[in-house]
Amino acid sequence: MIYFNEDGYHKLYEYLLNKNQLYYYGKNLFILVDDLSYKHCFPILRSYIKFLDTSHIIKISPGEKEKNLNTCIFIWKNFEKFKATRSSLLINLGGGVITDIGGFSASVFKRGIRFINIPTTLLGMVDASIGNKTGINFGYIKNEIGTFYHPELLIIDPNFLKTLSKHEIISGQAEMIKHGLIFDRTFWITLNKTLLYDNIIPTQNLIYQSILIKNKIVEKDPTEIGLRKILNFGHTIGHALESFFMDNTNRKHLLHGVAIAMGMIYESWISYKINDLPIDDYQEIKYYLLKKYSLQKIINQLSNNEINDILLIMEHDKKNKNNKFLFSLLKQIGHCSYDCPVPVSLIKESFFQVKTNND
Repeated sequence: MIYFNEDGYHKLYEYLLNKNQLYYYGKNLFILVDDLSYKHCFPILRSYIKFLDTSHIIKISPGEKEKNLNTCIFIWKNFEKFKATRSSLLINLGGGVITDIGGFSASVFKRGIRFINIPTTLLGMVDASIGNKTGINFGYIKNEIGTFYHPELLIIDPNFLKTLSKHEIISGQAEMIKHGLIFDRTFWITLNKTLLYDNIIPTQNLIYQSILIKNKIVEKDPTEIGLRKILNFGHTIGHALESFFMDNTNRKHLLHGVAIAMGMIYESWISYKINDLPIDDYQEIKYYLLKKYSLQKIINQLSNNEINDILLIMEHDKKNKNNKFLFSLLKQIGHCSYDCPVPVSLIKESFFQVKTNND
């Protein structure tokens, strides 16, 4: 269940007390944070539920680089140190990295303990913490290891967004934009008017609408055997870009949303070429994302060798089948197809078409 603001804290308080007060004394309660969410967000959570002071805090460093097996081992060692049982509860308080790795660590420890997500970033609120996916990176491959595992509660408090930089805000906006592109043209139009030049915190209503779109899709296809695959729009190329920039010491890391925005431009061009996306829709998407994320310079700087390296990373994509790249592609703004085979030659061509700004 998803709850907002003070209603969420009331539900959390009731949940903790209704488990035979096992959690009340902190004995079986763990809270996963990073340095930033511990400093800026834990005091807010604690102000609503005082007895969380007695819980076991597990603190990791911030950043995508921490989403790996070694960090999981650190979390599991803390579970062991404080004698966690199958009745224990983990609260994930942080961004997408925290909810991803926390959910995964909980899902496999003693074959699964309960967890609650309290996302503190926009990306976490509208995407990472929703949909019951958990995961970690393996080597340079994004989300290579993971599980489907349900949180007990999801609590959304937009006040946490006030602690974020503008870069983190616009990164999270990319997933909201994707929701409009794949499912709701009206939502896309609203975001287009509202968020193009202002790096503003989206209103609670916009956040709610974005969550609602993802929830509708997930409820129809919880384990991604069909419709849910449309949520991967922009991510086939986007995840490869994110992995490439993360593993390349000569390149500045891309925030997830920036990589996905780039992926959505490339995949919109592919949609235009083979999935009947109208040229006007493609140009509208490209113009919006290039402007909003200032992407043309990054795109133009990709060398031929780098593009080849990105294509090699894409060979590890989970959607691939029978040695074919399978994409989710737009039919029009607001409607998306899935399991669309795309030849390598066309993927590579998309890089050069957008790079030279040709249509």
